[in-house]
Amino acid sequence: MSGHSHWATIRRKKGAADAKRGQAFTRLAREIAIAARGGADPNNNFQLQLAVERARAQNMPKDSIERAIKRGSGEDKDGTVIEEITYEGYGPHGVALIIECVTDNRNRSVSEIRHQLSRAGGSMAENGAVSWQFSRVAYFYFPASMLGFDKAFELAVENGADDVTEDGDMIEIIGPVESFNTINRSLREANVYPEESGLRMIPKQELELDVEHTLQVYRTIEGIEELDDVQDVYHNLKLSEEALAALEEE
Repeated sequence: MSGHSHWATIRRKKGAADAKRGQAFTRLAREIAIAARGGADPNNNFQLQLAVERARAQNMPKDSIERAIKRGSGEDKDGTVIEEITYEGYGPHGVALIIECVTDNRNRSVSEIRHQLSRAGGSMAENGAVSWQFSRVAYFYFPASMLGFDKAFELAVENGADDVTEDGDMIEIIGPVESFNTINRSLREANVYPEESGLRMIPKQELELDVEHTLQVYRTIEGIEELDDVQDVYHNLKLSEEALAALEEE
């Protein structure tokens, strides 16, 4: 099983803290704006369609979604330039990190990330220093109640997936980047709408630490994820059963 499903389960059990602070809508709006650069019609822009669906799943107001689309497509000319930036770094104990941001101020973004890493004993890294340790894949994560494991496995394999796993009441599908559209289309035809879907980075090898150090790294990752400009944080930390149990007790 890939480590991501464990981390996703922990986040889900702890609750969506982002939404409570209003950060979720900010991030979703930026994601929509970036996707809308490829066209303002979700029916003709697959990335925008996914971004809008994620926003609706978080109960983002319709007018906020429409404003974000106009902002990204250039219809709303407010002078703000939004860009996607990826930073690489090391967390505590040498854990490799890839941090994806969507921001209107790259100086602010890198300053806040550097501060979080430095405070935890980590550091920023040059482009390429960390990314070689990861592979980009198509990723889907949805409740097993939408589609049982056997059917999910059959669907995924028929559409080119590499791995299908079951983690409690959730199913995770991982495949090559080029399989994303076909897997996604087949899931929709089966009335499956994933909680998470998209292109993600997964580690080629995971780093296992003791429970205390794992929790320290986890808190560092959480701190980075809470930054307004950060969309996703990928890492190569392995979450052991002991660490998982400790996180669930927090």
